[in-house]
This record gives sequence, structure tokens and C-alpha cells, in this order.
Amino acid sequence: MRNLLLFLQRYTHILLFLVLELVSLALLFSYGRKQGTAFFNATGTVVGGINSLWADAAAYSHLREVNTRLEDENTRLKMQNDALRQMVDEQRHTPTATEQRLADVLKKYPLIPAKVTSNEQRADRLNHLIINRGRNDGVRDGMGVVGGGGVVGVVAEASANYALVVPVTHQRSAISCRLRGTGWFGYLVWEGGSKLTAYLDDIPRYADVTRGMAVETSGYSDIFPPGIFVGNVLAVGSGPDGQSLRLTVHLATDFSNLRDVSVVGNIARSQTDTLRNHAAFNEGVLEKK
Repeated sequence: MRNLLLFLQRYTHILLFLVLELVSLALLFSYGRKQGTAFFNATGTVVGGINSLWADAAAYSHLREVNTRLEDENTRLKMQNDALRQMVDEQRHTPTATEQRLADVLKKYPLIPAKVTSNEQRADRLNHLIINRGRNDGVRDGMGVVGGGGVVGVVAEASANYALVVPVTHQRSAISCRLRGTGWFGYLVWEGGSKLTAYLDDIPRYADVTRGMAVETSGYSDIFPPGIFVGNVLAVGSGPDGQSLRLTVHLATDFSNLRDVSVVGNIARSQTDTLRNHAAFNEGVLEKK
């Protein structure tokens, strides 16, 4: 308090001058029209400049939020554009001869369309696919899976909404196949390496096989109906046992770019399963006798 009194005492004249100056200016701008107009114009300019600076500062502080919203909107529009482009391409697509033949073979079978959501290619050759259809859609273990090029693989396990597919390019895959137009059949296996080639084993050595012959499913199983295209013979060699031929097959399905597939529902499978169960029961009865 004492310091404040000393300050006022020391600067009394200056403070009094400032107060009188402010009073004079107030009277001047209040009763002088010209001076008042100039004062308010100057004040408006200053206040407008300050408001503009404040608005710019506020806009800059929200710039990151605006950019985030724009990026999200661009991403959403791009996804919509890609989806529309894919729909247009599908409408314009003309089926190839292979696709048309596949459609003819499968027209008697119920198909469950699906999309590949995961395509894992592992170094240990245990490759697998995951599709976005499961038990809720009618997919069951052991069902065959086909694509536009032909055979893809077999459903190994199905959950409620997804299914694990063992493709042809799996070291434990073995699909019964035949040479189109002949009675020769064997098992298609894959032993690693290129995803474009597999081997058809157990073909008799006396079979007349030439390069380029079509390989298709034999129908000797409940997984695939007969006649689904697999690939073409690339080379003819000797089998591992030395008693049969091993055919190198160029696979029709491009597993590196696989998206749309269909699960094949075999309408006769339940009947064949019933017959097998009856056969097993009868064998048990005979053994007891």
C-alpha cells in the first residue's frame, strides 16, 4: 500500500495529464461530428483487422480436423467408384469358352457365390484361402470350390460366416482328375514351386497322352462333379513309382489374383452318404455273423 501511495505521489502530474487528455478526446469525438466519424471509422478498421486475424487463427487451428474429414470423404468416394467400376466391368464381361463350359457343367448343382477375403501363400506349402461364406450360408466341410478358371480347392472347415479352403496349391491336396475325352484318370497333386503347375499321377504308361490335352475332374468323388476344367498337359514324364506316367499340368486358376469363387453343393451327396452308411452297417452285421 505504501508503495502504491509513493507511486501515485511521484507520477501525479502525469496521471492527471492522461486523465484530462482522455476526457478531452471523449468530448471531441462525442460533440465533433467530423472527428467522431473519423474515430469510429478508424476503430472499425482496427476491430475488423483484429477479428480477421482471430478468424484466420481459428480456421488454422481446425485445419487438421478439416483435412481428416476430407481424406475420409475421398476414401469413401474412391471405394464407391471402385465398386461401381467393378459392377460395370461385370456387366460388360463376355464369358470365355472355359467359363461357359463351367457354367454348363454346374447348372444342375446349387452354387453358393463367395469372395476370397484372405489368400495366404506360406513357405511350408500349407497354403489356404478364407471365403466370406459359412454354415449360415449352407457351406459345409468337404464341399468343392470353383472359380472362373475352374477348380480352386476344397472346404476344410466352415464357421458360421466364413470357411477355410484348401486350394489345389496345397501339399496335402489330392483331387481325382481325368484326361478329357479318354478313360484315363489319376490324382492331381502339388509339390511346391510355381502356383501355376501341378502334377497328375497314376496315369498308365501305355496311355496315349499328348501336350495340350485338357485335364478335368473325373467325378469319382462327391466333391466335384465330372467335367470341371483343371488345366492343360504341359509335359509328359515318368511317375515316382516308375510304373506310371506323371503329367505336368498348367493350372487354369490364377491363385495370385483370385477374388470371386463359388462353393458347389452336391445334391446327390446326402444319398451317397446314406448308401455308404448302410454299407458300413451291413459289413458290421456280416462280421458279427
